[in-house]
Amino acid sequence: MEIKINGIEIPVYPTTFNVTVADLDNGETSGRTADGRMYRDRIAVKRKLEMSFGMLKWEELSAILQLVKNEFFEVYYPDTESGQYETRTFYCGDRTAGIAVLQDNVYYWNGLKLTLVER
Repeated sequence: MEIKINGIEIPVYPTTFNVTVADLDNGETSGRTADGRMYRDRIAVKRKLEMSFGMLKWEELSAILQLVKNEFFEVYYPDTESGQYETRTFYCGDRTAGIAVLQDNVYYWNGLKLTLVER
């Protein structure tokens, strides 16, 4: 499998990669009535990509974070619903990386987590 951001393959494949297909409803015209019946006004279907990584060298961590630093970017990824690779526009939510350790004069970071949300 491959994942590309703005045409550049990510330097390290994630240890976890989850695709969420999310319905977005109009908050004003969707909801439940007093008898519990649900009414929906779906306005869009969007994707959320969650990735986490194991130990990364500092330069690998930086390279991944540089790929998602722009406000919006194109992601080429395997889509669970369509069953094929797709390219969509995403933005990145919080980016979390664990503590760095020094080993053989190289810094390693553990547990980088990214959430990419479709525009």
